[in-house]
Formats: sequence, structure tokens, C-alpha cells
Amino acid sequence: MIVATAVCPSPPLLLRELTGGRDVAADLRKACEEAVGGLLAAAPDAIVVLGADERSARGVRGRIPLSAFGGPGERVPAAEALPTSLAVARRLLDDLGARVPVEMGTIAFGADPQETARRGREIAARPGRVGLLVVADAGARRGPRAPGHLDERTFAVDGAVRAALASGDTGALLALDPGLCAELLIGGRSALQAMAHALAGRPAAGPRLLYADDPFGVLYLVALWPGERP
Repeated sequence: MIVATAVCPSPPLLLRELTGGRDVAADLRKACEEAVGGLLAAAPDAIVVLGADERSARGVRGRIPLSAFGGPGERVPAAEALPTSLAVARRLLDDLGARVPVEMGTIAFGADPQETARRGREIAARPGRVGLLVVADAGARRGPRAPGHLDERTFAVDGAVRAALASGDTGALLALDPGLCAELLIGGRSALQAMAHALAGRPAAGPRLLYADDPFGVLYLVALWPGERP
């Protein structure tokens, strides 16, 4: 049973060591900590982390590669480095003192509907009380300085994602078009759709949108969907 779901984005600046004296990600980090704190408050037996990444993988283990992001510390070999989405999740969970088993995995940015459905069903079928942490970014084409430059179409699609997370609308997440999302660099589409499948299309209990802003031309959304699901 999934007892709570949290959604956070994956900018490396959520790792405090990377922000320098002026913590430009302070508000975003606070919202992520609130979401993950709500996940832990649901008293899960285990936490499943699903992050969007270049490839799909299960049972991922590794270290946070701070030096790869320009931070301090020793270089982490590529084979031991967590993908960005999972590194952010690992730090959030560690900072909040998570004391339950954590299973981390990724789903490819371009995963097709069959794969997202399969991953969602796998998560939903896990025994016990499960907390689901999804690490996914929205559109990266929201301005001339955005990673993908400006594409006006992104505002409508991003708006649909934002509204879905605010209202707990899994159907709206499943309706996202993979091809269009790829064009708009909505990297979290696959992870969000796997989440929607995991929750079996049922409305969330008391959904809360905790953050929505695009300080670097990428829309970052933070949400918490608490409550047990029958």
C-alpha cells in the first residue's frame, strides 16, 4: 500500500555544498524537505525512490558525486556515482534522518507507456506501507536562457502538470504526450506517469503543491500527496 507520495525536482543546487555563500536554492530545498518530511511522517515501512534519468535501472546503489557537479570532495568513479535525481533524493532522505529501508531506481526519460505502466504496477504491488518519492523536473524551455531556450508551448503543458500535482489528478499525468514532452524537455514525464500508474488512477487524499517556480528557466515543482489508499 502506498501511504504517501512526494514529488521533488532534481537540480544539483539542492546539494547545499554547491550553492556557495548565497544559497539560491534555499526556498526550493525547504519545500523539498517539507515534502519528504511528510513522506516520512506517514510511517512507511520502506521508501521507493523513482528518478528520471538517461536509462532505466532497479536497485541502484552508489555515492553522491559532489565533485562531478563542481563541489568539494574526492572524485567518485562513474560506476559508483548516483544519477543526479537519485543523488538529490539520497541527500534529502539523509538530511531528514530517514531510518527505513530505501530502494532507489530510475526510469528513462523516453520510457514508453508500456514501461511506465509496468514500473508503476511494480511499485503498487510492493507489500507493506510504502512511501513513494518521485524525482522529476518539468519543462526546460521556459525562457531564452533556459537549457532548451524558449518554446511557448511549454507553458500550457507545464501548467497541466502543475495543476495535476496540485489537485492529485493522475489522469491528467497519464494524458501527457511523450513526444511533445520530449520536445519541451519535460524530463520528468516518465517518472510522473509511472507514479500515476502506481496510484491506480485514484484521486490523491489532500494533495498539496508546495513549490512552483522556474528560477533558471526550468520549472521545478514540489508536491506531497498524503493519505493511505485502499
